[in-house]
Amino acid sequence: MRIFPSSALLVFLATVPTPAQDDLKATILAKERQELDCLRNGNHAEFASLIADEAVFVDSHGPAGKAEVVENTAEFRLQDFAMEDIRFVPLSSKSGVLIYRVTETGTTHGKPFSATAHISAIWVERDGRWLCVFSQESAVPKP
Repeated sequence: MRIFPSSALLVFLATVPTPAQDDLKATILAKERQELDCLRNGNHAEFASLIADEAVFVDSHGPAGKAEVVENTAEFRLQDFAMEDIRFVPLSSKSGVLIYRVTETGTTHGKPFSATAHISAIWVERDGRWLCVFSQESAVPKP
């Protein structure tokens, strides 16, 4: 039997998710899916309610605040989406970063589209409500 030095054991234990971190990941993943489902179902009021007032979303057009994001998604409808390669980094007991790849199809301004992107989103719990405070989308170039 090999005995690990105490520092190596601590590093190993620090990388093993705790049940609380698993619950946090599940909660934040569910909120991110809820946000995407709102875009699929056309429920823009619920979509807006999931975004913090001071939120910043970044894509190839640059940063945008909540009002701009909500306005820009009014003519955006997802038909289908798949989340893959999901990763999670807890920031506190009430916040975390979700990182994943999304493949999606839908319509924007009446025109069909299909895309794949890498997404990172920071969610925080405030007064019992989960809110997205930051999101960045990086398009995956088509082959």
